[in-house]
Amino acid sequence: MKQFEALTRKDSQPVRYLIVDDSVFARKSLAKMVESFGGRLAGEAGDGCTAITEYARTKPDIVLMDITMPQMEGIEAVERIVQEHPEARVVMVSSVGYQDNILAALQKGARHFVQKPVKPDALYEIIRYVLNDDGVTAPPAITVEGKSR
Repeated sequence: MKQFEALTRKDSQPVRYLIVDDSVFARKSLAKMVESFGGRLAGEAGDGCTAITEYARTKPDIVLMDITMPQMEGIEAVERIVQEHPEARVVMVSSVGYQDNILAALQKGARHFVQKPVKPDALYEIIRYVLNDDGVTAPPAITVEGKSR
């Protein structure tokens, strides 16, 4: 697998990930990708209920969450995680790329969406974007001829 420039937190520590998918194969594949980005696996879950518990236990920097899972779907899980932890950064990772699902996930608090099969380059760019989007600070003002707009 291609090696990427390491993505790090603002404190220069490795990014910690929680990977949530009912497929063990998908979790292992995503884990290899995030490791190639310089990240560390904080935890794994096979359903939304476990994801909520694991998020509280591990406090990851990024959650990669499938939509379609047993016991509790990813959309409900992201809503519950974000209600309890507004700072949570969740990226939905799913083969169910229906616009309604994507929109619902974003409305419930997901920061982004990536379609399966996941391409490492696309996931890398999305994670980089989500890490830099803290949801609080405004984008820098555009300066033209020394004046801010």
